Amino acid sequence: MTSDRSLLDMTSDRSLLDMTSDRSLLDMTSDRSLLQHDVRQESARHDVRANMNVGVAHSEVNPNTRVMNSRGIWLTYALGVGLLHIVLLSIPFFSVPVAWTLTNVIHNLGMYVFLHAVKGTPFETPDQGKARLLTHWEQLDYGVQFTSSRKFFTISPIILYFLASFYTKYDPTHFMLNTASLMSVLIPKVPQLHGVRIFGINKY
Repeated sequence: MTSDRSLLDMTSDRSLLDMTSDRSLLDMTSDRSLLQHDVRQESARHDVRANMNVGVAHSEVNPNTRVMNSRGIWLTYALGVGLLHIVLLSIPFFSVPVAWTLTNVIHNLGMYVFLHAVKGTPFETPDQGKARLLTHWEQLDYGVQFTSSRKFFTISPIILYFLASFYTKYDPTHFMLNTASLMSVLIPKVPQLHGVRIFGINKY
């Protein structure tokens, strides 16, 4: 009878041990599942934050220095010039030479105003006001000369000038207008005139 009781106690202890082991295993599995769930939630939260910051966050003190290098900006610029030309061509009383000359003059006028006349930035920058007296062209690429964006925006009006001259058949009146328009945007781009204000024009 004593041996049966001992056997019963051993069986009971083993059952308790198995139950404890199963419970520990279940707890470990549950903890692991909770940990994986937390990791997935944190990863999803990080992805959402990353997607929200795309195109918003930047590390530039003055975004004006890099805006002309932004993705798609050159294509948008070219499409804008093309659209302007199409609109002018669609006006019935404008001949082809007039449309080309107007395209060239309007393009160069806009380029002169936005790149060489307007100074400062459209937003507050922590640069102690250094950009306040600089045009957009002078701020571009932190003033470094012969960068890809500077070359692109220098060559573009020259190409447009050649096209306008060709389609106006080098008519003297159109030729003088187009040449004067080209010079107004090429001269301010010369590296030797960086920060120079001829006769104090646009100094302040």
